[in-house]
Amino acid sequence: MSQIPLSDRLAQLSQRYNRDYRGDPFEVPAEVEALDLFPDWAAGKLQQRIASPFWDLAKPKKNQRCLDLGCGVSFLIYPWITWDALFYGRDISRVACDALKSRAPQLNSKLFKGVTVGGAHFLEDYEANFFDLVIATGVSCYFPLDYWQRVIEAVQTVLKPGGQFVFDVLNPEAPLAEDWAILETYLGSEVFLEPLSDWERLFKAHSQKVSRRPGELFMLYKLSF
Repeated sequence: MSQIPLSDRLAQLSQRYNRDYRGDPFEVPAEVEALDLFPDWAAGKLQQRIASPFWDLAKPKKNQRCLDLGCGVSFLIYPWITWDALFYGRDISRVACDALKSRAPQLNSKLFKGVTVGGAHFLEDYEANFFDLVIATGVSCYFPLDYWQRVIEAVQTVLKPGGQFVFDVLNPEAPLAEDWAILETYLGSEVFLEPLSDWERLFKAHSQKVSRRPGELFMLYKLSF
């Protein structure tokens, strides 16, 4: 696994997802196209298969303040309006953030509270003890464990006492894991295949209670503080 500066890793990931949200074409070699999961990715079906249903562990409730880290266009595709929860987003992709800013207020300007550009480790844009729930799905695999220790500490600062942090981690034992990591690397996003036992040691060092739910590729966790 390459050791590149955090700023470079963030810039690399931002560039990849800016291309993704713009719909720019990605070219991959023939050996990647031969992977079993590639047809689903090319057809736009893979993300539906592997996306973690965070609401199964912590469903946003009416008037709760919820921060979605690595939100993408979450407000446009998940039932935030049905939940009647207040949505705050943060993402490193400026294209995704611009899309939310232009479209989300048209869906519901009362529930959409805005989106900021930046990493999950730096949350000083937000007040301390402000959020009821923080979410981060589909993003932890792009950074090493020491980065996520920083994220957890930042999240604890902005959560209210008794708040919850729900996020997923890549399960390296999942049948899809190795091929998915290869695909992601060619798409411009290097993936960390950290053992679940290492993740769980990190969680237990910070959280009073840890719940989990397995998925096809990701393990979804809920940390209660």
